[in-house]
Amino acid sequence: MSDALLITNARLVNEGRIVDGDLLAVDGRIEKIGSGLSHAGAEVLDAAGRVLMPGMIDDQVHFREPGVTHKADIATESRAAVAGGITSFMEMPNTNPQTVTLEALEAKFALAAGRAWGNHAFYLGATNDNIDEIRRLGPNQTCGIKVFMGASTGNMLVDDPKVLEHIFRDAPMLVATHCEDTPTIKANEERYRAEYGDEIPIHLHPLIRSEEACWRSSSFAVDLARRFATRLHVLHLTTARELDLFETGPIAGKRITAEACVHHLYFSEADYAQRGNLIKCNPAIKTAADRAALRAALAENRLDVIATDHAPHTLDEKAATSYFKSPAGLPLVQHALAMALELVHDGVMPLPQLVHKVSHGPAELFRVHERGYLREGYWADLVLVDMDRPQQVMREQVLYKCGWSPLEGDTLRSSIVATVVNGELKYHDGHFLGDACGRRLTFERS
Repeated sequence: MSDALLITNARLVNEGRIVDGDLLAVDGRIEKIGSGLSHAGAEVLDAAGRVLMPGMIDDQVHFREPGVTHKADIATESRAAVAGGITSFMEMPNTNPQTVTLEALEAKFALAAGRAWGNHAFYLGATNDNIDEIRRLGPNQTCGIKVFMGASTGNMLVDDPKVLEHIFRDAPMLVATHCEDTPTIKANEERYRAEYGDEIPIHLHPLIRSEEACWRSSSFAVDLARRFATRLHVLHLTTARELDLFETGPIAGKRITAEACVHHLYFSEADYAQRGNLIKCNPAIKTAADRAALRAALAENRLDVIATDHAPHTLDEKAATSYFKSPAGLPLVQHALAMALELVHDGVMPLPQLVHKVSHGPAELFRVHERGYLREGYWADLVLVDMDRPQQVMREQVLYKCGWSPLEGDTLRSSIVATVVNGELKYHDGHFLGDACGRRLTFERS
């Protein structure tokens, strides 16, 4: 394989602009952006006027390894992500064993070495009793500290106010929170259990994982961050009410940021009737009004990034008839960028702003080193998109280990043509090329 890749005749979307031109990558990095470029021996890819943008950086995935690999693993899910235009991912700590020690953190990086198709980092998870591990964490060791301020498994629900104060005070880097108030959720569960037993209808999920549960937790997290000047990132917002907690404006001026996930921007509570448990997730997909508010908040730069919260389960697990036995989570990375691009087709925001939400924004928010932009000298993580080639999502084309998608039967108006990771063409027109070449993400922190 050539160590040079030349992409010609592209519409380059980067840093608020769209320009026609070529891009040359050599030895993994962008060497030149311009017009009429050439390079002896380079592999040439004619973009034919299609969009070339930096690869999506997904700051929230669950790839299930180690411990739950019958659902997914780092190799299968990162491969699906690359097919969807995601070139870097940040994976969550609620695996088995949980990633709550520095040793477990490094063990995950070892699992990914040579197997991850995209560049990667892994969060260190917080618990009620691992504050010393958090204090030991080097500022450049990984992407952030994940705090489940809501229902989780095992000891990963951090519900001791004093422990939370210590985490927010002493964290050496960004704290990322899942915000739902467990007592509120439990009270709602008991209310509906008294009426329905274990057979609670799925359409009540957003009333159980309610607006109030989200607000109580997210407002508490923001209050803590303001008190201790914590660098806080609130994950997967779902309600209009929570949006007032966050300021509009560029990421550079914020200590507190927030994200929306593709499924909360795409689905609404009306979709439970057809899709049932397939779209059960935490926090829950809520009303069409909430969805509209999230979209508007992205457009006005109140919400800063778009992610997936990719969380696969098998169809058998999802098919459990009891509300309490069907697990929460959706597989999404293969179609996430195309889902996000629906916002452009719908006129919610222009394409350059969308690129900021999926590429520039995550790079800036996490201070990712030399990725997330089309800049000379940066790593060549790229995605070629056909904005005018619709795709229908069909099960036989799904690449996840779990083998299904909540989007089956839907048509998305854009398609991923090619994905480049570290200067290597890894996916092109439905085919994978070569082997995994993802690298450990590095960060610019002191």
